[in-house]
Amino acid sequence: MNAQDFTSTRPYLIRALYEWCTDNGFTPYLVVRVNDSVQVPREYVNNGEIVLNVSYDATSALQLGNDFIEFKARFGGEPRDIMVPVRRVVAIYARENGQGMAFPLEDDVVAPQDEQQATGAATAAPSAPERSPVQLQSVESVADDGEEPPRPQPPAGSGARPSLKRVK
Repeated sequence: MNAQDFTSTRPYLIRALYEWCTDNGFTPYLVVRVNDSVQVPREYVNNGEIVLNVSYDATSALQLGNDFIEFKARFGGEPRDIMVPVRRVVAIYARENGQGMAFPLEDDVVAPQDEQQATGAATAAPSAPERSPVQLQSVESVADDGEEPPRPQPPAGSGARPSLKRVK
């Protein structure tokens, strides 16, 4: 068995950190890199990313699956169905203290056979790009000088910060 035969650890880590956040009274936020496979309100996307509050109070029918994260939420008072492929999640963190985990973005690779059928030509499959590991730094190690650790900054926007409300 090689590494490609194993399922991704990403959905398991997302669920674990979500549970840790809720057990400790924190608000779990997801950072998602948006493309055509992500179903979110596009007007809240900033620089190709969206930050989603996935707390119990902000969502309805939340499902943290192995392939997709699905829930219902309100954006600007309007109910929306949200669907995010797990591979598009870049980070999960607690709003209150910034603790969480970042993930490398998985490339959306077209299978070589699909690519050949789409182009109608028999071309060699491109080699997979080299991926470098993501370097994470402990919040405690940053705060050794007695200062409070930096909190993640919300995406810069032109208006009010988007928020999610629970739909019952």
